[in-house]
Amino acid sequence: MLALHPAAARPLPDDAALIAGFETIVFGTEIGGFFGSGRYVRKFSEPVRFYIEDRASKPRIPAVRRFIRSLGREIAGLKTGFARRERDANFFVHVVDRADYQAVGRRIYGSPFARVPGECVVRVQFGRSGIVRSDALIVSDEGEGLFQRCLIEEVLQGLGPLDDNPAAPDSVFNDGSDLTVFTRYDKIMLNMLYDGRLSPGMNLEAARALLPEIARSTRRRVR
Repeated sequence: MLALHPAAARPLPDDAALIAGFETIVFGTEIGGFFGSGRYVRKFSEPVRFYIEDRASKPRIPAVRRFIRSLGREIAGLKTGFARRERDANFFVHVVDRADYQAVGRRIYGSPFARVPGECVVRVQFGRSGIVRSDALIVSDEGEGLFQRCLIEEVLQGLGPLDDNPAAPDSVFNDGSDLTVFTRYDKIMLNMLYDGRLSPGMNLEAARALLPEIARSTRRRVR
């Protein structure tokens, strides 16, 4: 029998805690100012078309494609696919060696003098009508753990939840955790976000009226 990851064995927080965690990651921003802002629902309003740019010495395209394919199965309301041409994509996954991290990051942000933060990062361009484009920058050559963690966290954040939550028990949105899996908790967060009752541009006050029922129905459905 396969052993469960510890995050799968622990009980979920109650609905109130799920809602509090959701409000933190969806209506906040981990990196403000130049890198993002906007206290309203941020999500894709159209199918997400991924394009993978792999410049790493250790190719990662099969692993990236597997994870992306899983998103359409795990997140109800989210439609995903792969773009054959860059111009047809709205979500770009850039896989690089650490030595190229700053150069590719500056290209993503369109600033030749920027200092790109973090071990990995995602830039999300959005407005009240939804996310227009996301660029996730993933490091390949510093071990499997960091690669898997970065892949999951940055791609998920690129779908809309832009803040971290240090109170989340089993989540890649908690920088204090060492998780390298898409946990049930995080699946619930993304399924709540892509619930059709929440629309891009909705403010926190309007969303709060809907979140109790969304949390209850999502908890029952997501395993």
